[in-house]
Amino acid sequence: MTVTPFAPVPSAQQTPAFRGRIGRDARSGHYAVPRRYRLHLSTTCPDGLRIAVTHSLLGLDDVCTVTPLDAVPDCPDGGHSALRPLYEASVHRYRGAAVGPVLSDDWSGRIVSTHAPDITRDLARHFGGGRPTPYPCGAESEIEAVERMCAQGIERAAQLAGAAGSDPAERDTALGNLLHTLGVLERRLVAEEYLIRDRITAADVELWVALVQLDTVHRHHLDAAAVHRVAHHPALWAYARRLAAHPAFGAHLDLDGIARRHHARCRGLEAAGSAVQILDWESHAAGRP
Repeated sequence: MTVTPFAPVPSAQQTPAFRGRIGRDARSGHYAVPRRYRLHLSTTCPDGLRIAVTHSLLGLDDVCTVTPLDAVPDCPDGGHSALRPLYEASVHRYRGAAVGPVLSDDWSGRIVSTHAPDITRDLARHFGGGRPTPYPCGAESEIEAVERMCAQGIERAAQLAGAAGSDPAERDTALGNLLHTLGVLERRLVAEEYLIRDRITAADVELWVALVQLDTVHRHHLDAAAVHRVAHHPALWAYARRLAAHPAFGAHLDLDGIARRHHARCRGLEAAGSAVQILDWESHAAGRP
């Protein structure tokens, strides 16, 4: 899969406060023991949704407990008050935001990691059991390329294309980058059921979450013509619909929560594209109560 490079993406958050790894360094004491670790996440957060889908694909309900966080962070700095004790137990006089997602160690009562890509890789590497891994041997470079493509060519490009008050030429360039990325993916998915292998991998998790965000969040800041152009990728959106029907994906869709989180955090202006929904996610999502 050829990936067109884009400009580096400024981080949406600060650098993760914790980058511990399970089983990587014996000095850390983070051995791979079932039921030792706990995930704290909200599926309204893109990173939380990625981790939740991966957790379900691996069948880890009895191995690594998930503690749900509120859809909308309840602290002014964007953190969760429920996570504050964990952060303060992990860093003396911690003053930053207590943000999710978090992988914590129930044995020590401290945080292992707040870095979503490391968390999903460690879950797959050490607790995958008999399930097919979302990180198949030899696919890491392809998965990383898809992660960059989604971050830069979808997430960041969509943000810039819908940025009210910015230079129109910059918005047009960003929209062009977004449409180019979607076109590359469209051509791939016309011929293939999944993105880089003949089964679901972490690349599919990454792309699906990016498409959820594109339709449920970024679309609201694009004009109607732009949204119609985004929607004009039938193979790509059919792929998103198929994955939504998979229980490991669709069961974690909290559309109301995503909307509330967006409205609580967003300072941009709503545009005409807000009225042009691309997918009816609710009707296709599997495993919903």
